[in-house]
Amino acid sequence: MLFAAGFGTRMGNLTADKPKPLISVAGKPLIDHALDMVRDYGSERIVANAHYLSDQIRDHLAETDVLVSHEHPDILETGGGLRHAQPLLGSGPVFTMNTDAVWLGANPLCILEQHWEPDGMDALLLCIPGQNAFGHQGAGDFLIDGDGRARRGPGSIYSGLQIIKTDGLETMPDKAFSLNALWDKMMGKGRLHATLYSGKWCDVGTADSIAKAEDMLRRT
Repeated sequence: MLFAAGFGTRMGNLTADKPKPLISVAGKPLIDHALDMVRDYGSERIVANAHYLSDQIRDHLAETDVLVSHEHPDILETGGGLRHAQPLLGSGPVFTMNTDAVWLGANPLCILEQHWEPDGMDALLLCIPGQNAFGHQGAGDFLIDGDGRARRGPGSIYSGLQIIKTDGLETMPDKAFSLNALWDKMMGKGRLHATLYSGKWCDVGTADSIAKAEDMLRRT
């Protein structure tokens, strides 16, 4: 599941007439950077949600195998968007991935799969050590204990990529809600886990971070 529905307001004028996933970084739209990794991993079914300037997202993906989950009339946030897309995704755990970041290193989906233990986890987040993160401000999002359990606090940065079981979505009362609300329930049961990515990652959330992402990618 690729999250591509947001307004991209932090991008300023760049998203006045273009959705953020279509902003070019190193000669390629952000969503295509994400798709390259998803296809390299070998996902059999790929879904992207769309809301803001959704026609552009739909047209960009028209000649691909990506299914589009349209959110209309309201945007549904990450949790509501994932629940809305479930008929297209099918049952079972899924990867969810933000489309406003670029990566340098091993395929992050493969890293998550290697650490996924469904018997003890409801979600596994991929996090970035601060020294490996570019274009990001803040003290971090999660602390990870010796058993891999995640709790909120200044520490590692959530990358926007995870494996998550979708069963709990049906218990959420609101139509639009963040996956943070579901994570809180998982944390309460000790079933929210995280692992670290050893490569580099750049959050492309603002216009200034485009140059940082391109500089990072030139280090290959």
